[in-house]
Amino acid sequence: MLESQKLKNMQNMKCYAYIIAGVVFQTIIILVFALTVMRIKTPSVRLTSVTVQNLKYNTTGSPTFSMNLIAEIAVKNKNFGHFRFDDSTTNVTYGDVIVGDGDIIKGRANARKTKRFNVTIDISSNGVTDSAKLSNELKSGNLTLTGLASLRGKVTLMKVMKKRKTAKMNCTMTVQLETTAVHNLDCE
Repeated sequence: MLESQKLKNMQNMKCYAYIIAGVVFQTIIILVFALTVMRIKTPSVRLTSVTVQNLKYNTTGSPTFSMNLIAEIAVKNKNFGHFRFDDSTTNVTYGDVIVGDGDIIKGRANARKTKRFNVTIDISSNGVTDSAKLSNELKSGNLTLTGLASLRGKVTLMKVMKKRKTAKMNCTMTVQLETTAVHNLDCE
């Protein structure tokens, strides 16, 4: 009798040990899932390529330039849920002056994917006041511009978790005036 009671206690202890091991294992799985999949990251926005069209510039007298840029923008979504962003604007600056802007229409970057789209930007030096600097840069044959954008939107995970995120772009580029090629395209 005493031996059967001992055997029963041992079986109960094994059962409790299996239950505790199962709970610990499930907790570890849930923790890993929460720390990797459920962590919402800010998507990144970059200029991947820029094409220059209709470039006109003048270095004599009052220095001016005008052109059309066709910029390919990539929105890289690193999350396990989609990123839906609102309408926005891409600004191109020369120094601290906005010389052109283009419209970004609302869209969606799917989970763990990169969405690419083109934006046409009309550029004109009408607002530039530092004519000495502009004249020197145009005479050198290289024009440095900066592309800025801010995409506001929501990341949605499993149709349950929604979090607002803002992806920002800050890219500098050098337009070579003779060949209309864009060099040194660098995004932060």
